[in-house]
Amino acid sequence: MNIAHTPLERHVVTHAQSYQAGTQLALHVHREAQLLFSSCGVMQVTTPHGRWLVPPQRAVWLPPRFEHAVDVLADIEMRSLYFAPEWLGHCDGLPRLVGEFVVAVHPLLRSLILTLFEDPRPGRRIDLLAQLILCELEEATDVSTFISMPDDPRARHIALQILSDPASEKDLEDLAREAGVSTRTATRLFPAETQLTFKQWRQRARIMAAIEMMGSRTHTIKQLAARLGFSSVAAFAHAFGQIVGMTPTAFRKQSNPV
Repeated sequence: MNIAHTPLERHVVTHAQSYQAGTQLALHVHREAQLLFSSCGVMQVTTPHGRWLVPPQRAVWLPPRFEHAVDVLADIEMRSLYFAPEWLGHCDGLPRLVGEFVVAVHPLLRSLILTLFEDPRPGRRIDLLAQLILCELEEATDVSTFISMPDDPRARHIALQILSDPASEKDLEDLAREAGVSTRTATRLFPAETQLTFKQWRQRARIMAAIEMMGSRTHTIKQLAARLGFSSVAAFAHAFGQIVGMTPTAFRKQSNPV
């Protein structure tokens, strides 16, 4: 395990670490805000609001003292930037930073992040790089690798059932009955609580399960499609592409380089 923990200025600290697949970082908080990025590999970040899948082209922003846990799904090279909340308070015009989010890391943002690790010498340059990173986060494109958890206990019961068995063929009527709620109410609760219909939410849960299973490299794409209840590899690839933005094969190659 390689670790580097370098203070740049009092307001920014870098932290680089390698983690093996299967590593779990239990629920915790940092005093600072954290920008969490993996140059390779896949992780899952869980917050009180839901779960984020984070492949290499994504970065997670976590506000100060924000509870989160990390599950490493494929060997990763993690790069974290920690921003002092006092310094963030002086960064005007960045309202997005008050909540957690995941963004696509375009080439400029990636270069800015990695530059802080390559040249950690204190100075005005570091301050400007940190400010530019925050500005780029404000402008970066949101990604759809998030699955929100409903707060309503009935809808949450259904959601947890799906997450425990993503390939289950139980329909909403069966799941609603087990949760003690009518199908009509359950149908209404999901978009109200998660901004996704029940069908969309379940599809996303299955894709997240597929990505987690990909980390072990023990299943072919065809086996994944069948195991998770997709009618064909084509149907699986289409659903995967809608959520992740690339084919399952491309994602696997990118996340698990040989």
